[in-house]
Amino acid sequence: MKFSVKAWSTSKGNSAARTGVFQLGNCPQIETPALLLSTRKGLPHFISPDLLPSLPIPDSSLLHVSPLHFMEGISSKTISSIGGLHKMIGLHDFGLAAVARDSIQCLPESSATNKLGASFETPCGRLLIKPAEYMGIISSLRPNLWATLADEVPAWVSKKRNKNSVDRTVKWLDECVALSPASGVAFGAIVGGSDVEERRRCAQEVVKRNVSGYWIGGFGFGESTDERPALLSAVTDILPKDGPRLISGLGLPEEVLQGVAAGIDLFDSSYIYHLTIGGFALTFPLDNKTYASDLKLTGMGIDQTKINLKATVYRKDATPIVESCSCYTCQNHTKAYINHLLNVHEMLAQILLEIHNTHHYLGFFRSIREAIKEGRFEQFREMFVEKRRIHLAEVAVCA
Repeated sequence: MKFSVKAWSTSKGNSAARTGVFQLGNCPQIETPALLLSTRKGLPHFISPDLLPSLPIPDSSLLHVSPLHFMEGISSKTISSIGGLHKMIGLHDFGLAAVARDSIQCLPESSATNKLGASFETPCGRLLIKPAEYMGIISSLRPNLWATLADEVPAWVSKKRNKNSVDRTVKWLDECVALSPASGVAFGAIVGGSDVEERRRCAQEVVKRNVSGYWIGGFGFGESTDERPALLSAVTDILPKDGPRLISGLGLPEEVLQGVAAGIDLFDSSYIYHLTIGGFALTFPLDNKTYASDLKLTGMGIDQTKINLKATVYRKDATPIVESCSCYTCQNHTKAYINHLLNVHEMLAQILLEIHNTHHYLGFFRSIREAIKEGRFEQFREMFVEKRRIHLAEVAVCA
């Protein structure tokens, strides 16, 4: 793994936003802030391997995989005998980042976690994952990057439970590192719930360990938008400037902007999956201009970031999702066609939507990087959030 910071935000304000370059395994060098694509057992949910080249390269070269997906189906021993996950799925030029939580099927269950291991709700039921068991799967998969096991808790737990989660996470970090395989780099897990002091304490303990980067967990579990900046800063202010930071649980555009402002480099998000499965397509402008045809207050599934292509208004709409989009979907298909596919429950609808949504969201990250380099990140962020706030106020008035 190679990582270096190339530019810091020069915007007015307290922004710690930064751009960098990140290279993992055989995948090409990418610029950060960057998005890790959500997968199911190593492959995007709807995009087949032969369609992956249709996504922007190298921005789409980082994939998130949950080791817990392999608790069912093909065994980890079989994957190991094949030569690891890269060889099994045939994606040799992609970087694989293994994090237990995937925010879709493998969610932490803090009430059942104990000193022996972390509990998760999975398709196999509720599982208690011990550090040794977790590292056994990691050794079999041979990912390029893996995060240590963590005890993630929601925002409403007691101070005592929060303290226990930090103690366990640090203890499991030591156990995971002691059992770490020869391949792959370790990212130390940092938790602390909604307690700033516990977040800071966990970060201070993790930076003492021999890890190559940092995975920040425990977000997306009930913390408010207003308290999130302080929780993020409590961690990033302590972390070394030359270490990459990966976060889970921040998926919405506004949440990503909060993370970038705090100095986060890599985002593991299930946002694209949830949009796609719901029949939504991203349409928000990437340059803070307006797509007039997409942002009208018609009440037809439009919230100024996305449109609902299941809506009957698109039944005869012969235009692409976004006129200026260069993705395969927008260059070859119309809203009417995707509306038809959705209404007859044809899986091609999800394939085309995931291609567009991934392409569009990667474009959003590209716009963020350009704004940081040009010293206008805070203006970019404020304008994006303000447009959303104004639109929601207009919708409320019209309702």
